[in-house]
Amino acid sequence: MKNVKTISLMFPLYKDRRTVKKMIFKSLKVLKKIKKKYEIVIVDDGCPENSGDYAKKLSKNIPSVKVIFHKKNLGYGAALKTGMKNCKYDWIFQIDGDAEYDVNDLPRLIKSSHNSDLVITYRYKRKYNTVRIVISVVYNMLLRILFNTNFKDVSTGSRLLKRSILRKVKLTTNSPFIGAELAIKSRSRGFRVNEIGIHTYPRTFGAGSSVGFKNIMLTIRDMLILFFKINLKN
Repeated sequence: MKNVKTISLMFPLYKDRRTVKKMIFKSLKVLKKIKKKYEIVIVDDGCPENSGDYAKKLSKNIPSVKVIFHKKNLGYGAALKTGMKNCKYDWIFQIDGDAEYDVNDLPRLIKSSHNSDLVITYRYKRKYNTVRIVISVVYNMLLRILFNTNFKDVSTGSRLLKRSILRKVKLTTNSPFIGAELAIKSRSRGFRVNEIGIHTYPRTFGAGSSVGFKNIMLTIRDMLILFFKINLKN
């Protein structure tokens, strides 16, 4: 873990009020345990449940936590870009705010960062309904075909990256395609990308917005835009 000196843990919120408290205090516990200088950056992406206000209330006496607000919902990718832009430390651990992914995976990601600039994750087992599993499998298969990658699963919401990557990798999408965009562009620019397996804990309330029809269409659009942009250059 010696290569990671400072770390920003960042997560977005939309319809995640039920998990805000859990995410904040689990994150603090893990960050204190790894004994690195840290901060927690939370982005409320126009949340209809006022999750950001709740996060601010919970952390009012915790100076290492800051909450940023979008006045309206701009999309998952936009929330991540805002969060990463407001992170100040050398490494960024990005994780979703619905507690589907476990912040306790952070020490394992840090260990895997020794020879990496970006550590992405893949799910050991997809514990979801059949429709979501099919969407994920097809999506990752298309990414491997279109971009000639060997990534197992680019659609997870848990990753660790050097903040310096963002000076050379310009992220443009506001959709859930952002995880794939980051991995594909980082690899194409010569950054070292590593993968590790993780367990997931699917949300037991509501439905994740990333698999809604609108976000699926936006993801397909952004995937095709990047594909043609890369191929037109060649």
